[in-house]
Amino acid sequence: MAFKQDFLWGGATAANQYEGAYLTDGKGLNTSDVMTVGSATKSRSITWRNPTTGETGSNPAGWGGPTRVVPEGTVPADVAGYYYPSHEGTDFYHHYQEDIALMGEMGFKTFRLSMNWARIFPTGEETQPNQAGLDFYDRVFDECKKYNIEPLVTLSHYETPLALAINYNGWASRKLIGFFENYATTVIKHYQGKVKYWLTFNEINCMEFAPFVAGGVIDGTPQNKAQAAHNQLVASAKVVKAAHAIDPTIQIGQMLAYGPLYAYTCDPEDQIKVMEGMQQSSFYSDVQTGGHYPEYQWKRYERQGITLDDRPEDYDLLAQYPADFLSFSCYGSNVVTTHEETAKSDGNLGQGGIKNPYLETNAWGWATDPEVLRLALNTLTDRYHKPLWIVENGIGWADEIAADGKVHDDYRIKYLQANIGSMKRAVDLDGVDLMGYTMWGCIDLVSAGTGEMKKRYGFVYVDRDDAGHGTLNRMPKDSFYWYKKVIANNGADLAN
Repeated sequence: MAFKQDFLWGGATAANQYEGAYLTDGKGLNTSDVMTVGSATKSRSITWRNPTTGETGSNPAGWGGPTRVVPEGTVPADVAGYYYPSHEGTDFYHHYQEDIALMGEMGFKTFRLSMNWARIFPTGEETQPNQAGLDFYDRVFDECKKYNIEPLVTLSHYETPLALAINYNGWASRKLIGFFENYATTVIKHYQGKVKYWLTFNEINCMEFAPFVAGGVIDGTPQNKAQAAHNQLVASAKVVKAAHAIDPTIQIGQMLAYGPLYAYTCDPEDQIKVMEGMQQSSFYSDVQTGGHYPEYQWKRYERQGITLDDRPEDYDLLAQYPADFLSFSCYGSNVVTTHEETAKSDGNLGQGGIKNPYLETNAWGWATDPEVLRLALNTLTDRYHKPLWIVENGIGWADEIAADGKVHDDYRIKYLQANIGSMKRAVDLDGVDLMGYTMWGCIDLVSAGTGEMKKRYGFVYVDRDDAGHGTLNRMPKDSFYWYKKVIANNGADLAN
């Protein structure tokens, strides 16, 4: 019972947090390359410089609120006292052989990574790819093959070429559909035989609250976010169509940010808030995996006065070429309520919303929910009846090297025991069709939300601090050896 013999165990990363070498071998700038971390405030922002006056300014990066229009005539700028995490990441570009060897030692069956669009098409508008960029990923995939590791490649993981953001307001323009289709078909053809599994957009529903991050949308009005979402959904369908024509064995998946919502009280208004919250993320999978726009979304647009720049053929494409499988990130559950004052009086208003009094949290306020993956897998199975793949799950922690020179991350093992156990019950008890599991940040990388190295996720410790200092030396943590055992016994024994 439990997991299939060909279950794809592994880990996940993103180029903008891991790869580094941000201008090496002809790579262009992407949106993450102008996202900074203030040395004093540790806040994320986008920096720009007026080429005439030399003055610098910043826009919010999109995590905490909508972005503003970049002042006319400004250009991306390095600012003294600020750190740009994507510029070096943890330098996978120069450590890929060492890192993949560590994955091979753990027994990885799959490695999820993203391809840096601006490394292949520096501005996004070129007709011919940058050969040095293609060569780099050839080397990476060849290294994976040495260890029988199947790549799972995300085409766009918060890495829109910056020129497309500045020239077109990113995915708010339909022009990006064609640029992305050219990029996607180029790399799918080039790596045919090396890469079978692809994802189009990482956490596509993050367009709702982080338009610059998710799609290079600088002017993040509700109208522009809705248009950008539509354009990405149409582009995804076009990529499914093109990939199946190139090679019918290739599979293109959706990637959704997902987490079950719980009501704080049994008040019907709290239940409605749960329903509306789930609709906000499910819209993206209803279209990309389900193949159609749900009526609740049209009603939402009607209330907001949003009118899409669309074509009749868009909806034919969405219906005919949905995702082959649904992958998703899930780190835990969240609680919502219409009774914020009651929650406050109970001392239960925590970071990121309402705390669940039944669950433990880490230093960043993230709760460990021992049933979250079983709930998520069953809900998504009942809604879409497609194969599923958990491609992000993990816990950030301020790991420290102990006196014996090792990292004893028993808290990470405890978290993964709970989550993989929940996943296992969904397969064993409920019969969910689950393709694989890739733990997030399998080798330490910088945090997407804050740019920190302090918030670590990996099985492998990387000597790097929040200011970008350190040797970049790699060292397995205790969880490395635990996960190696789990893979070897195909999840039958989760004991520490």
